[in-house]
Amino acid sequence: MNYDNILPLKGDSKQSPANSNSPLNMDVEKVFHMTGGIGKTSYAQNSAFQKKASDTVKHITMETIQELYYEVTPKSLGIADLGCSSGPNSLSLIKDMVEAVEGTSHKIFHPMPEFRVYLNDLPTNDFNSVFKSLPDFYKDLKKDRNQEGPSIFIAGYPGSFYGRLFPCNCLHFIYSSYSLHWLSKVPPALYDEHGKSINKGNVYISESSPPSVSQAYYKQFQEDFSLFLKSRSEELVTGGRMVLILLGRIGQDHVDRGNSFFWEILSRSLAISVSQAEIEKEKVDSYDVHFYAASRNELEDEVRREGSFEIDKLEMFEIEREVKNGESYGTAVAMTVRAVQESMLCDHFGDGIDLDSLFNNYGKMIDEEMVKVDIKPITFVMVLKKL
Repeated sequence: MNYDNILPLKGDSKQSPANSNSPLNMDVEKVFHMTGGIGKTSYAQNSAFQKKASDTVKHITMETIQELYYEVTPKSLGIADLGCSSGPNSLSLIKDMVEAVEGTSHKIFHPMPEFRVYLNDLPTNDFNSVFKSLPDFYKDLKKDRNQEGPSIFIAGYPGSFYGRLFPCNCLHFIYSSYSLHWLSKVPPALYDEHGKSINKGNVYISESSPPSVSQAYYKQFQEDFSLFLKSRSEELVTGGRMVLILLGRIGQDHVDRGNSFFWEILSRSLAISVSQAEIEKEKVDSYDVHFYAASRNELEDEVRREGSFEIDKLEMFEIEREVKNGESYGTAVAMTVRAVQESMLCDHFGDGIDLDSLFNNYGKMIDEEMVKVDIKPITFVMVLKKL
């Protein structure tokens, strides 16, 4: 789920807010990252939802890379994980991919390829935690193989995936899980000529948002996703595949009881912090997230418009709710959102913001809302083939 590949914010002088704490002035590439380490609030400890999503569609991922390998049978197979983040999710799927290709190579009596694996995320990502787990990763792969495992070369590739990352035609397979719903920047059109937000009191699209807010988010999504597709088309070989897992929405309405509702709860939680004089209202008014939950039609339209790929699959699914140690669903969601948003919140509001209080209120509100009407965030899995 890195969630995680964002360009520095660049706006012209007319759109550049006077408020230096505005997300529009924030260098997101330097600020945005999942909470590192292995502590209680780290992404490593609070990414079970993302792992569940990856596992739910793992059969699609494995079928896709096996199909690709069967068609191309390269001696050196290039794989990129875009938005790899940190923690146990980063390498577990790479191992599954290697074993899937190994099974196919045996079936067709073809020598195993070497694997070139590129782990990509923003420069502030906790790559060290990933690299520290590599010895165990290699050791695990050699099990039951008489100490002879496949040749795997793994490298970290920091940078934004909204633009080129790799040389031309060097990749065969691209995987990205829970990353592409993050935009390259907060949409500049959310701010007037004075640098004031037109979406006051909301961190995302809400019922109280003017229509121009959803239009601004949609325009930014179109620009970003088109650039992503164009960049990847130059890096993939012909016939190369991409498996993309990202949050979305069911219909045309941007406001629903899905992913947008979790941002509505964050807005309410911040309002409580304002009422308790913990943070300033002006700071909340100028806080907007660089997130977009696209619809099926919007994803299909951009793929067709860009023209480099055909859609092999596009499926929608929900994650079954699972909580650990008897904690409530609201608490689990709050910890997940905190692990994702902590870097941005601290940068905008300052280290003085009481995140424990903020997300305690957040978790309670989620549980209260779940009693009223269920919250159903949906996820898309998309398989694309380079033409």
